[in-house]
Amino acid sequence: MKRTRSVAELREQALGLLDEDPRRALLLAREALSRQPDAESFYVCGLTLCESDEGEEGMAALRMAVQLDDEHVDAWVALGHELFDACEFEEARGILLNALRLDPHHPEALYYRACLRERRDDHDGAARDYQAAALVDPEGFPAPLPLTDETIDALADDVIGLLHPSLQRYLENVPILLDEVPSVELLRQFDPPARPGEVLGCFAGHALTERSSDDPWSTLPATILLFRRNLMRVAHDEETLLDELRITLLHEIGHFLGLDEEDLEERGLD
Repeated sequence: MKRTRSVAELREQALGLLDEDPRRALLLAREALSRQPDAESFYVCGLTLCESDEGEEGMAALRMAVQLDDEHVDAWVALGHELFDACEFEEARGILLNALRLDPHHPEALYYRACLRERRDDHDGAARDYQAAALVDPEGFPAPLPLTDETIDALADDVIGLLHPSLQRYLENVPILLDEVPSVELLRQFDPPARPGEVLGCFAGHALTERSSDDPWSTLPATILLFRRNLMRVAHDEETLLDELRITLLHEIGHFLGLDEEDLEERGLD
């Protein structure tokens, strides 16, 4: 006779499958929730829903978890994380502050508070939070690497220097600009909004293939914008950081040349 798994086992298995098989994890979490609708089951179900791209339902489950247990720090942190990814920055800040009142050393809460501080130009405070998170969990939340203007300028020159001279001439009129993080307006141009920490660069303007003498707007200068803080957080060593910067530059140059996301993915520039 097959043994019925306990609710605790269902929840543990769901969490173990989050990365490998989120849909299977969600089925297990829903079964646990149907059998025992407590804070922990809502928390696990919320995580699996968010991992399965069901963000709104996932956040509703996480809200129920903290309503049932207002000291469930991991549920508060997960809710703050999801609100950050949904570009609800002010609410995310309040949720994460509540989590840190419960556990001042929670590495994920510290990490996302640092991300929020960057958006308020509090880079010293962000650095303190990143360092504190890294001290608690150096593998899960390593401190971001520095990325100077000089490094970006030098690598941009190297990348452009490898292109065909005809392309270099076109790019002479395309400034490469640097910002710290993407604006909320830019993030909300996507549907659903782009996750704030995942946008490394963007191309603004008309591609070469879209320019026409019949449309004067299409001849306005284009720009490539890089986001320093996101690039700093995406890599854990200098070599990977420079490689990510190179790929991001080539990706945005590709958009300028008229390549779409599928074209760029085929070239390994996704």
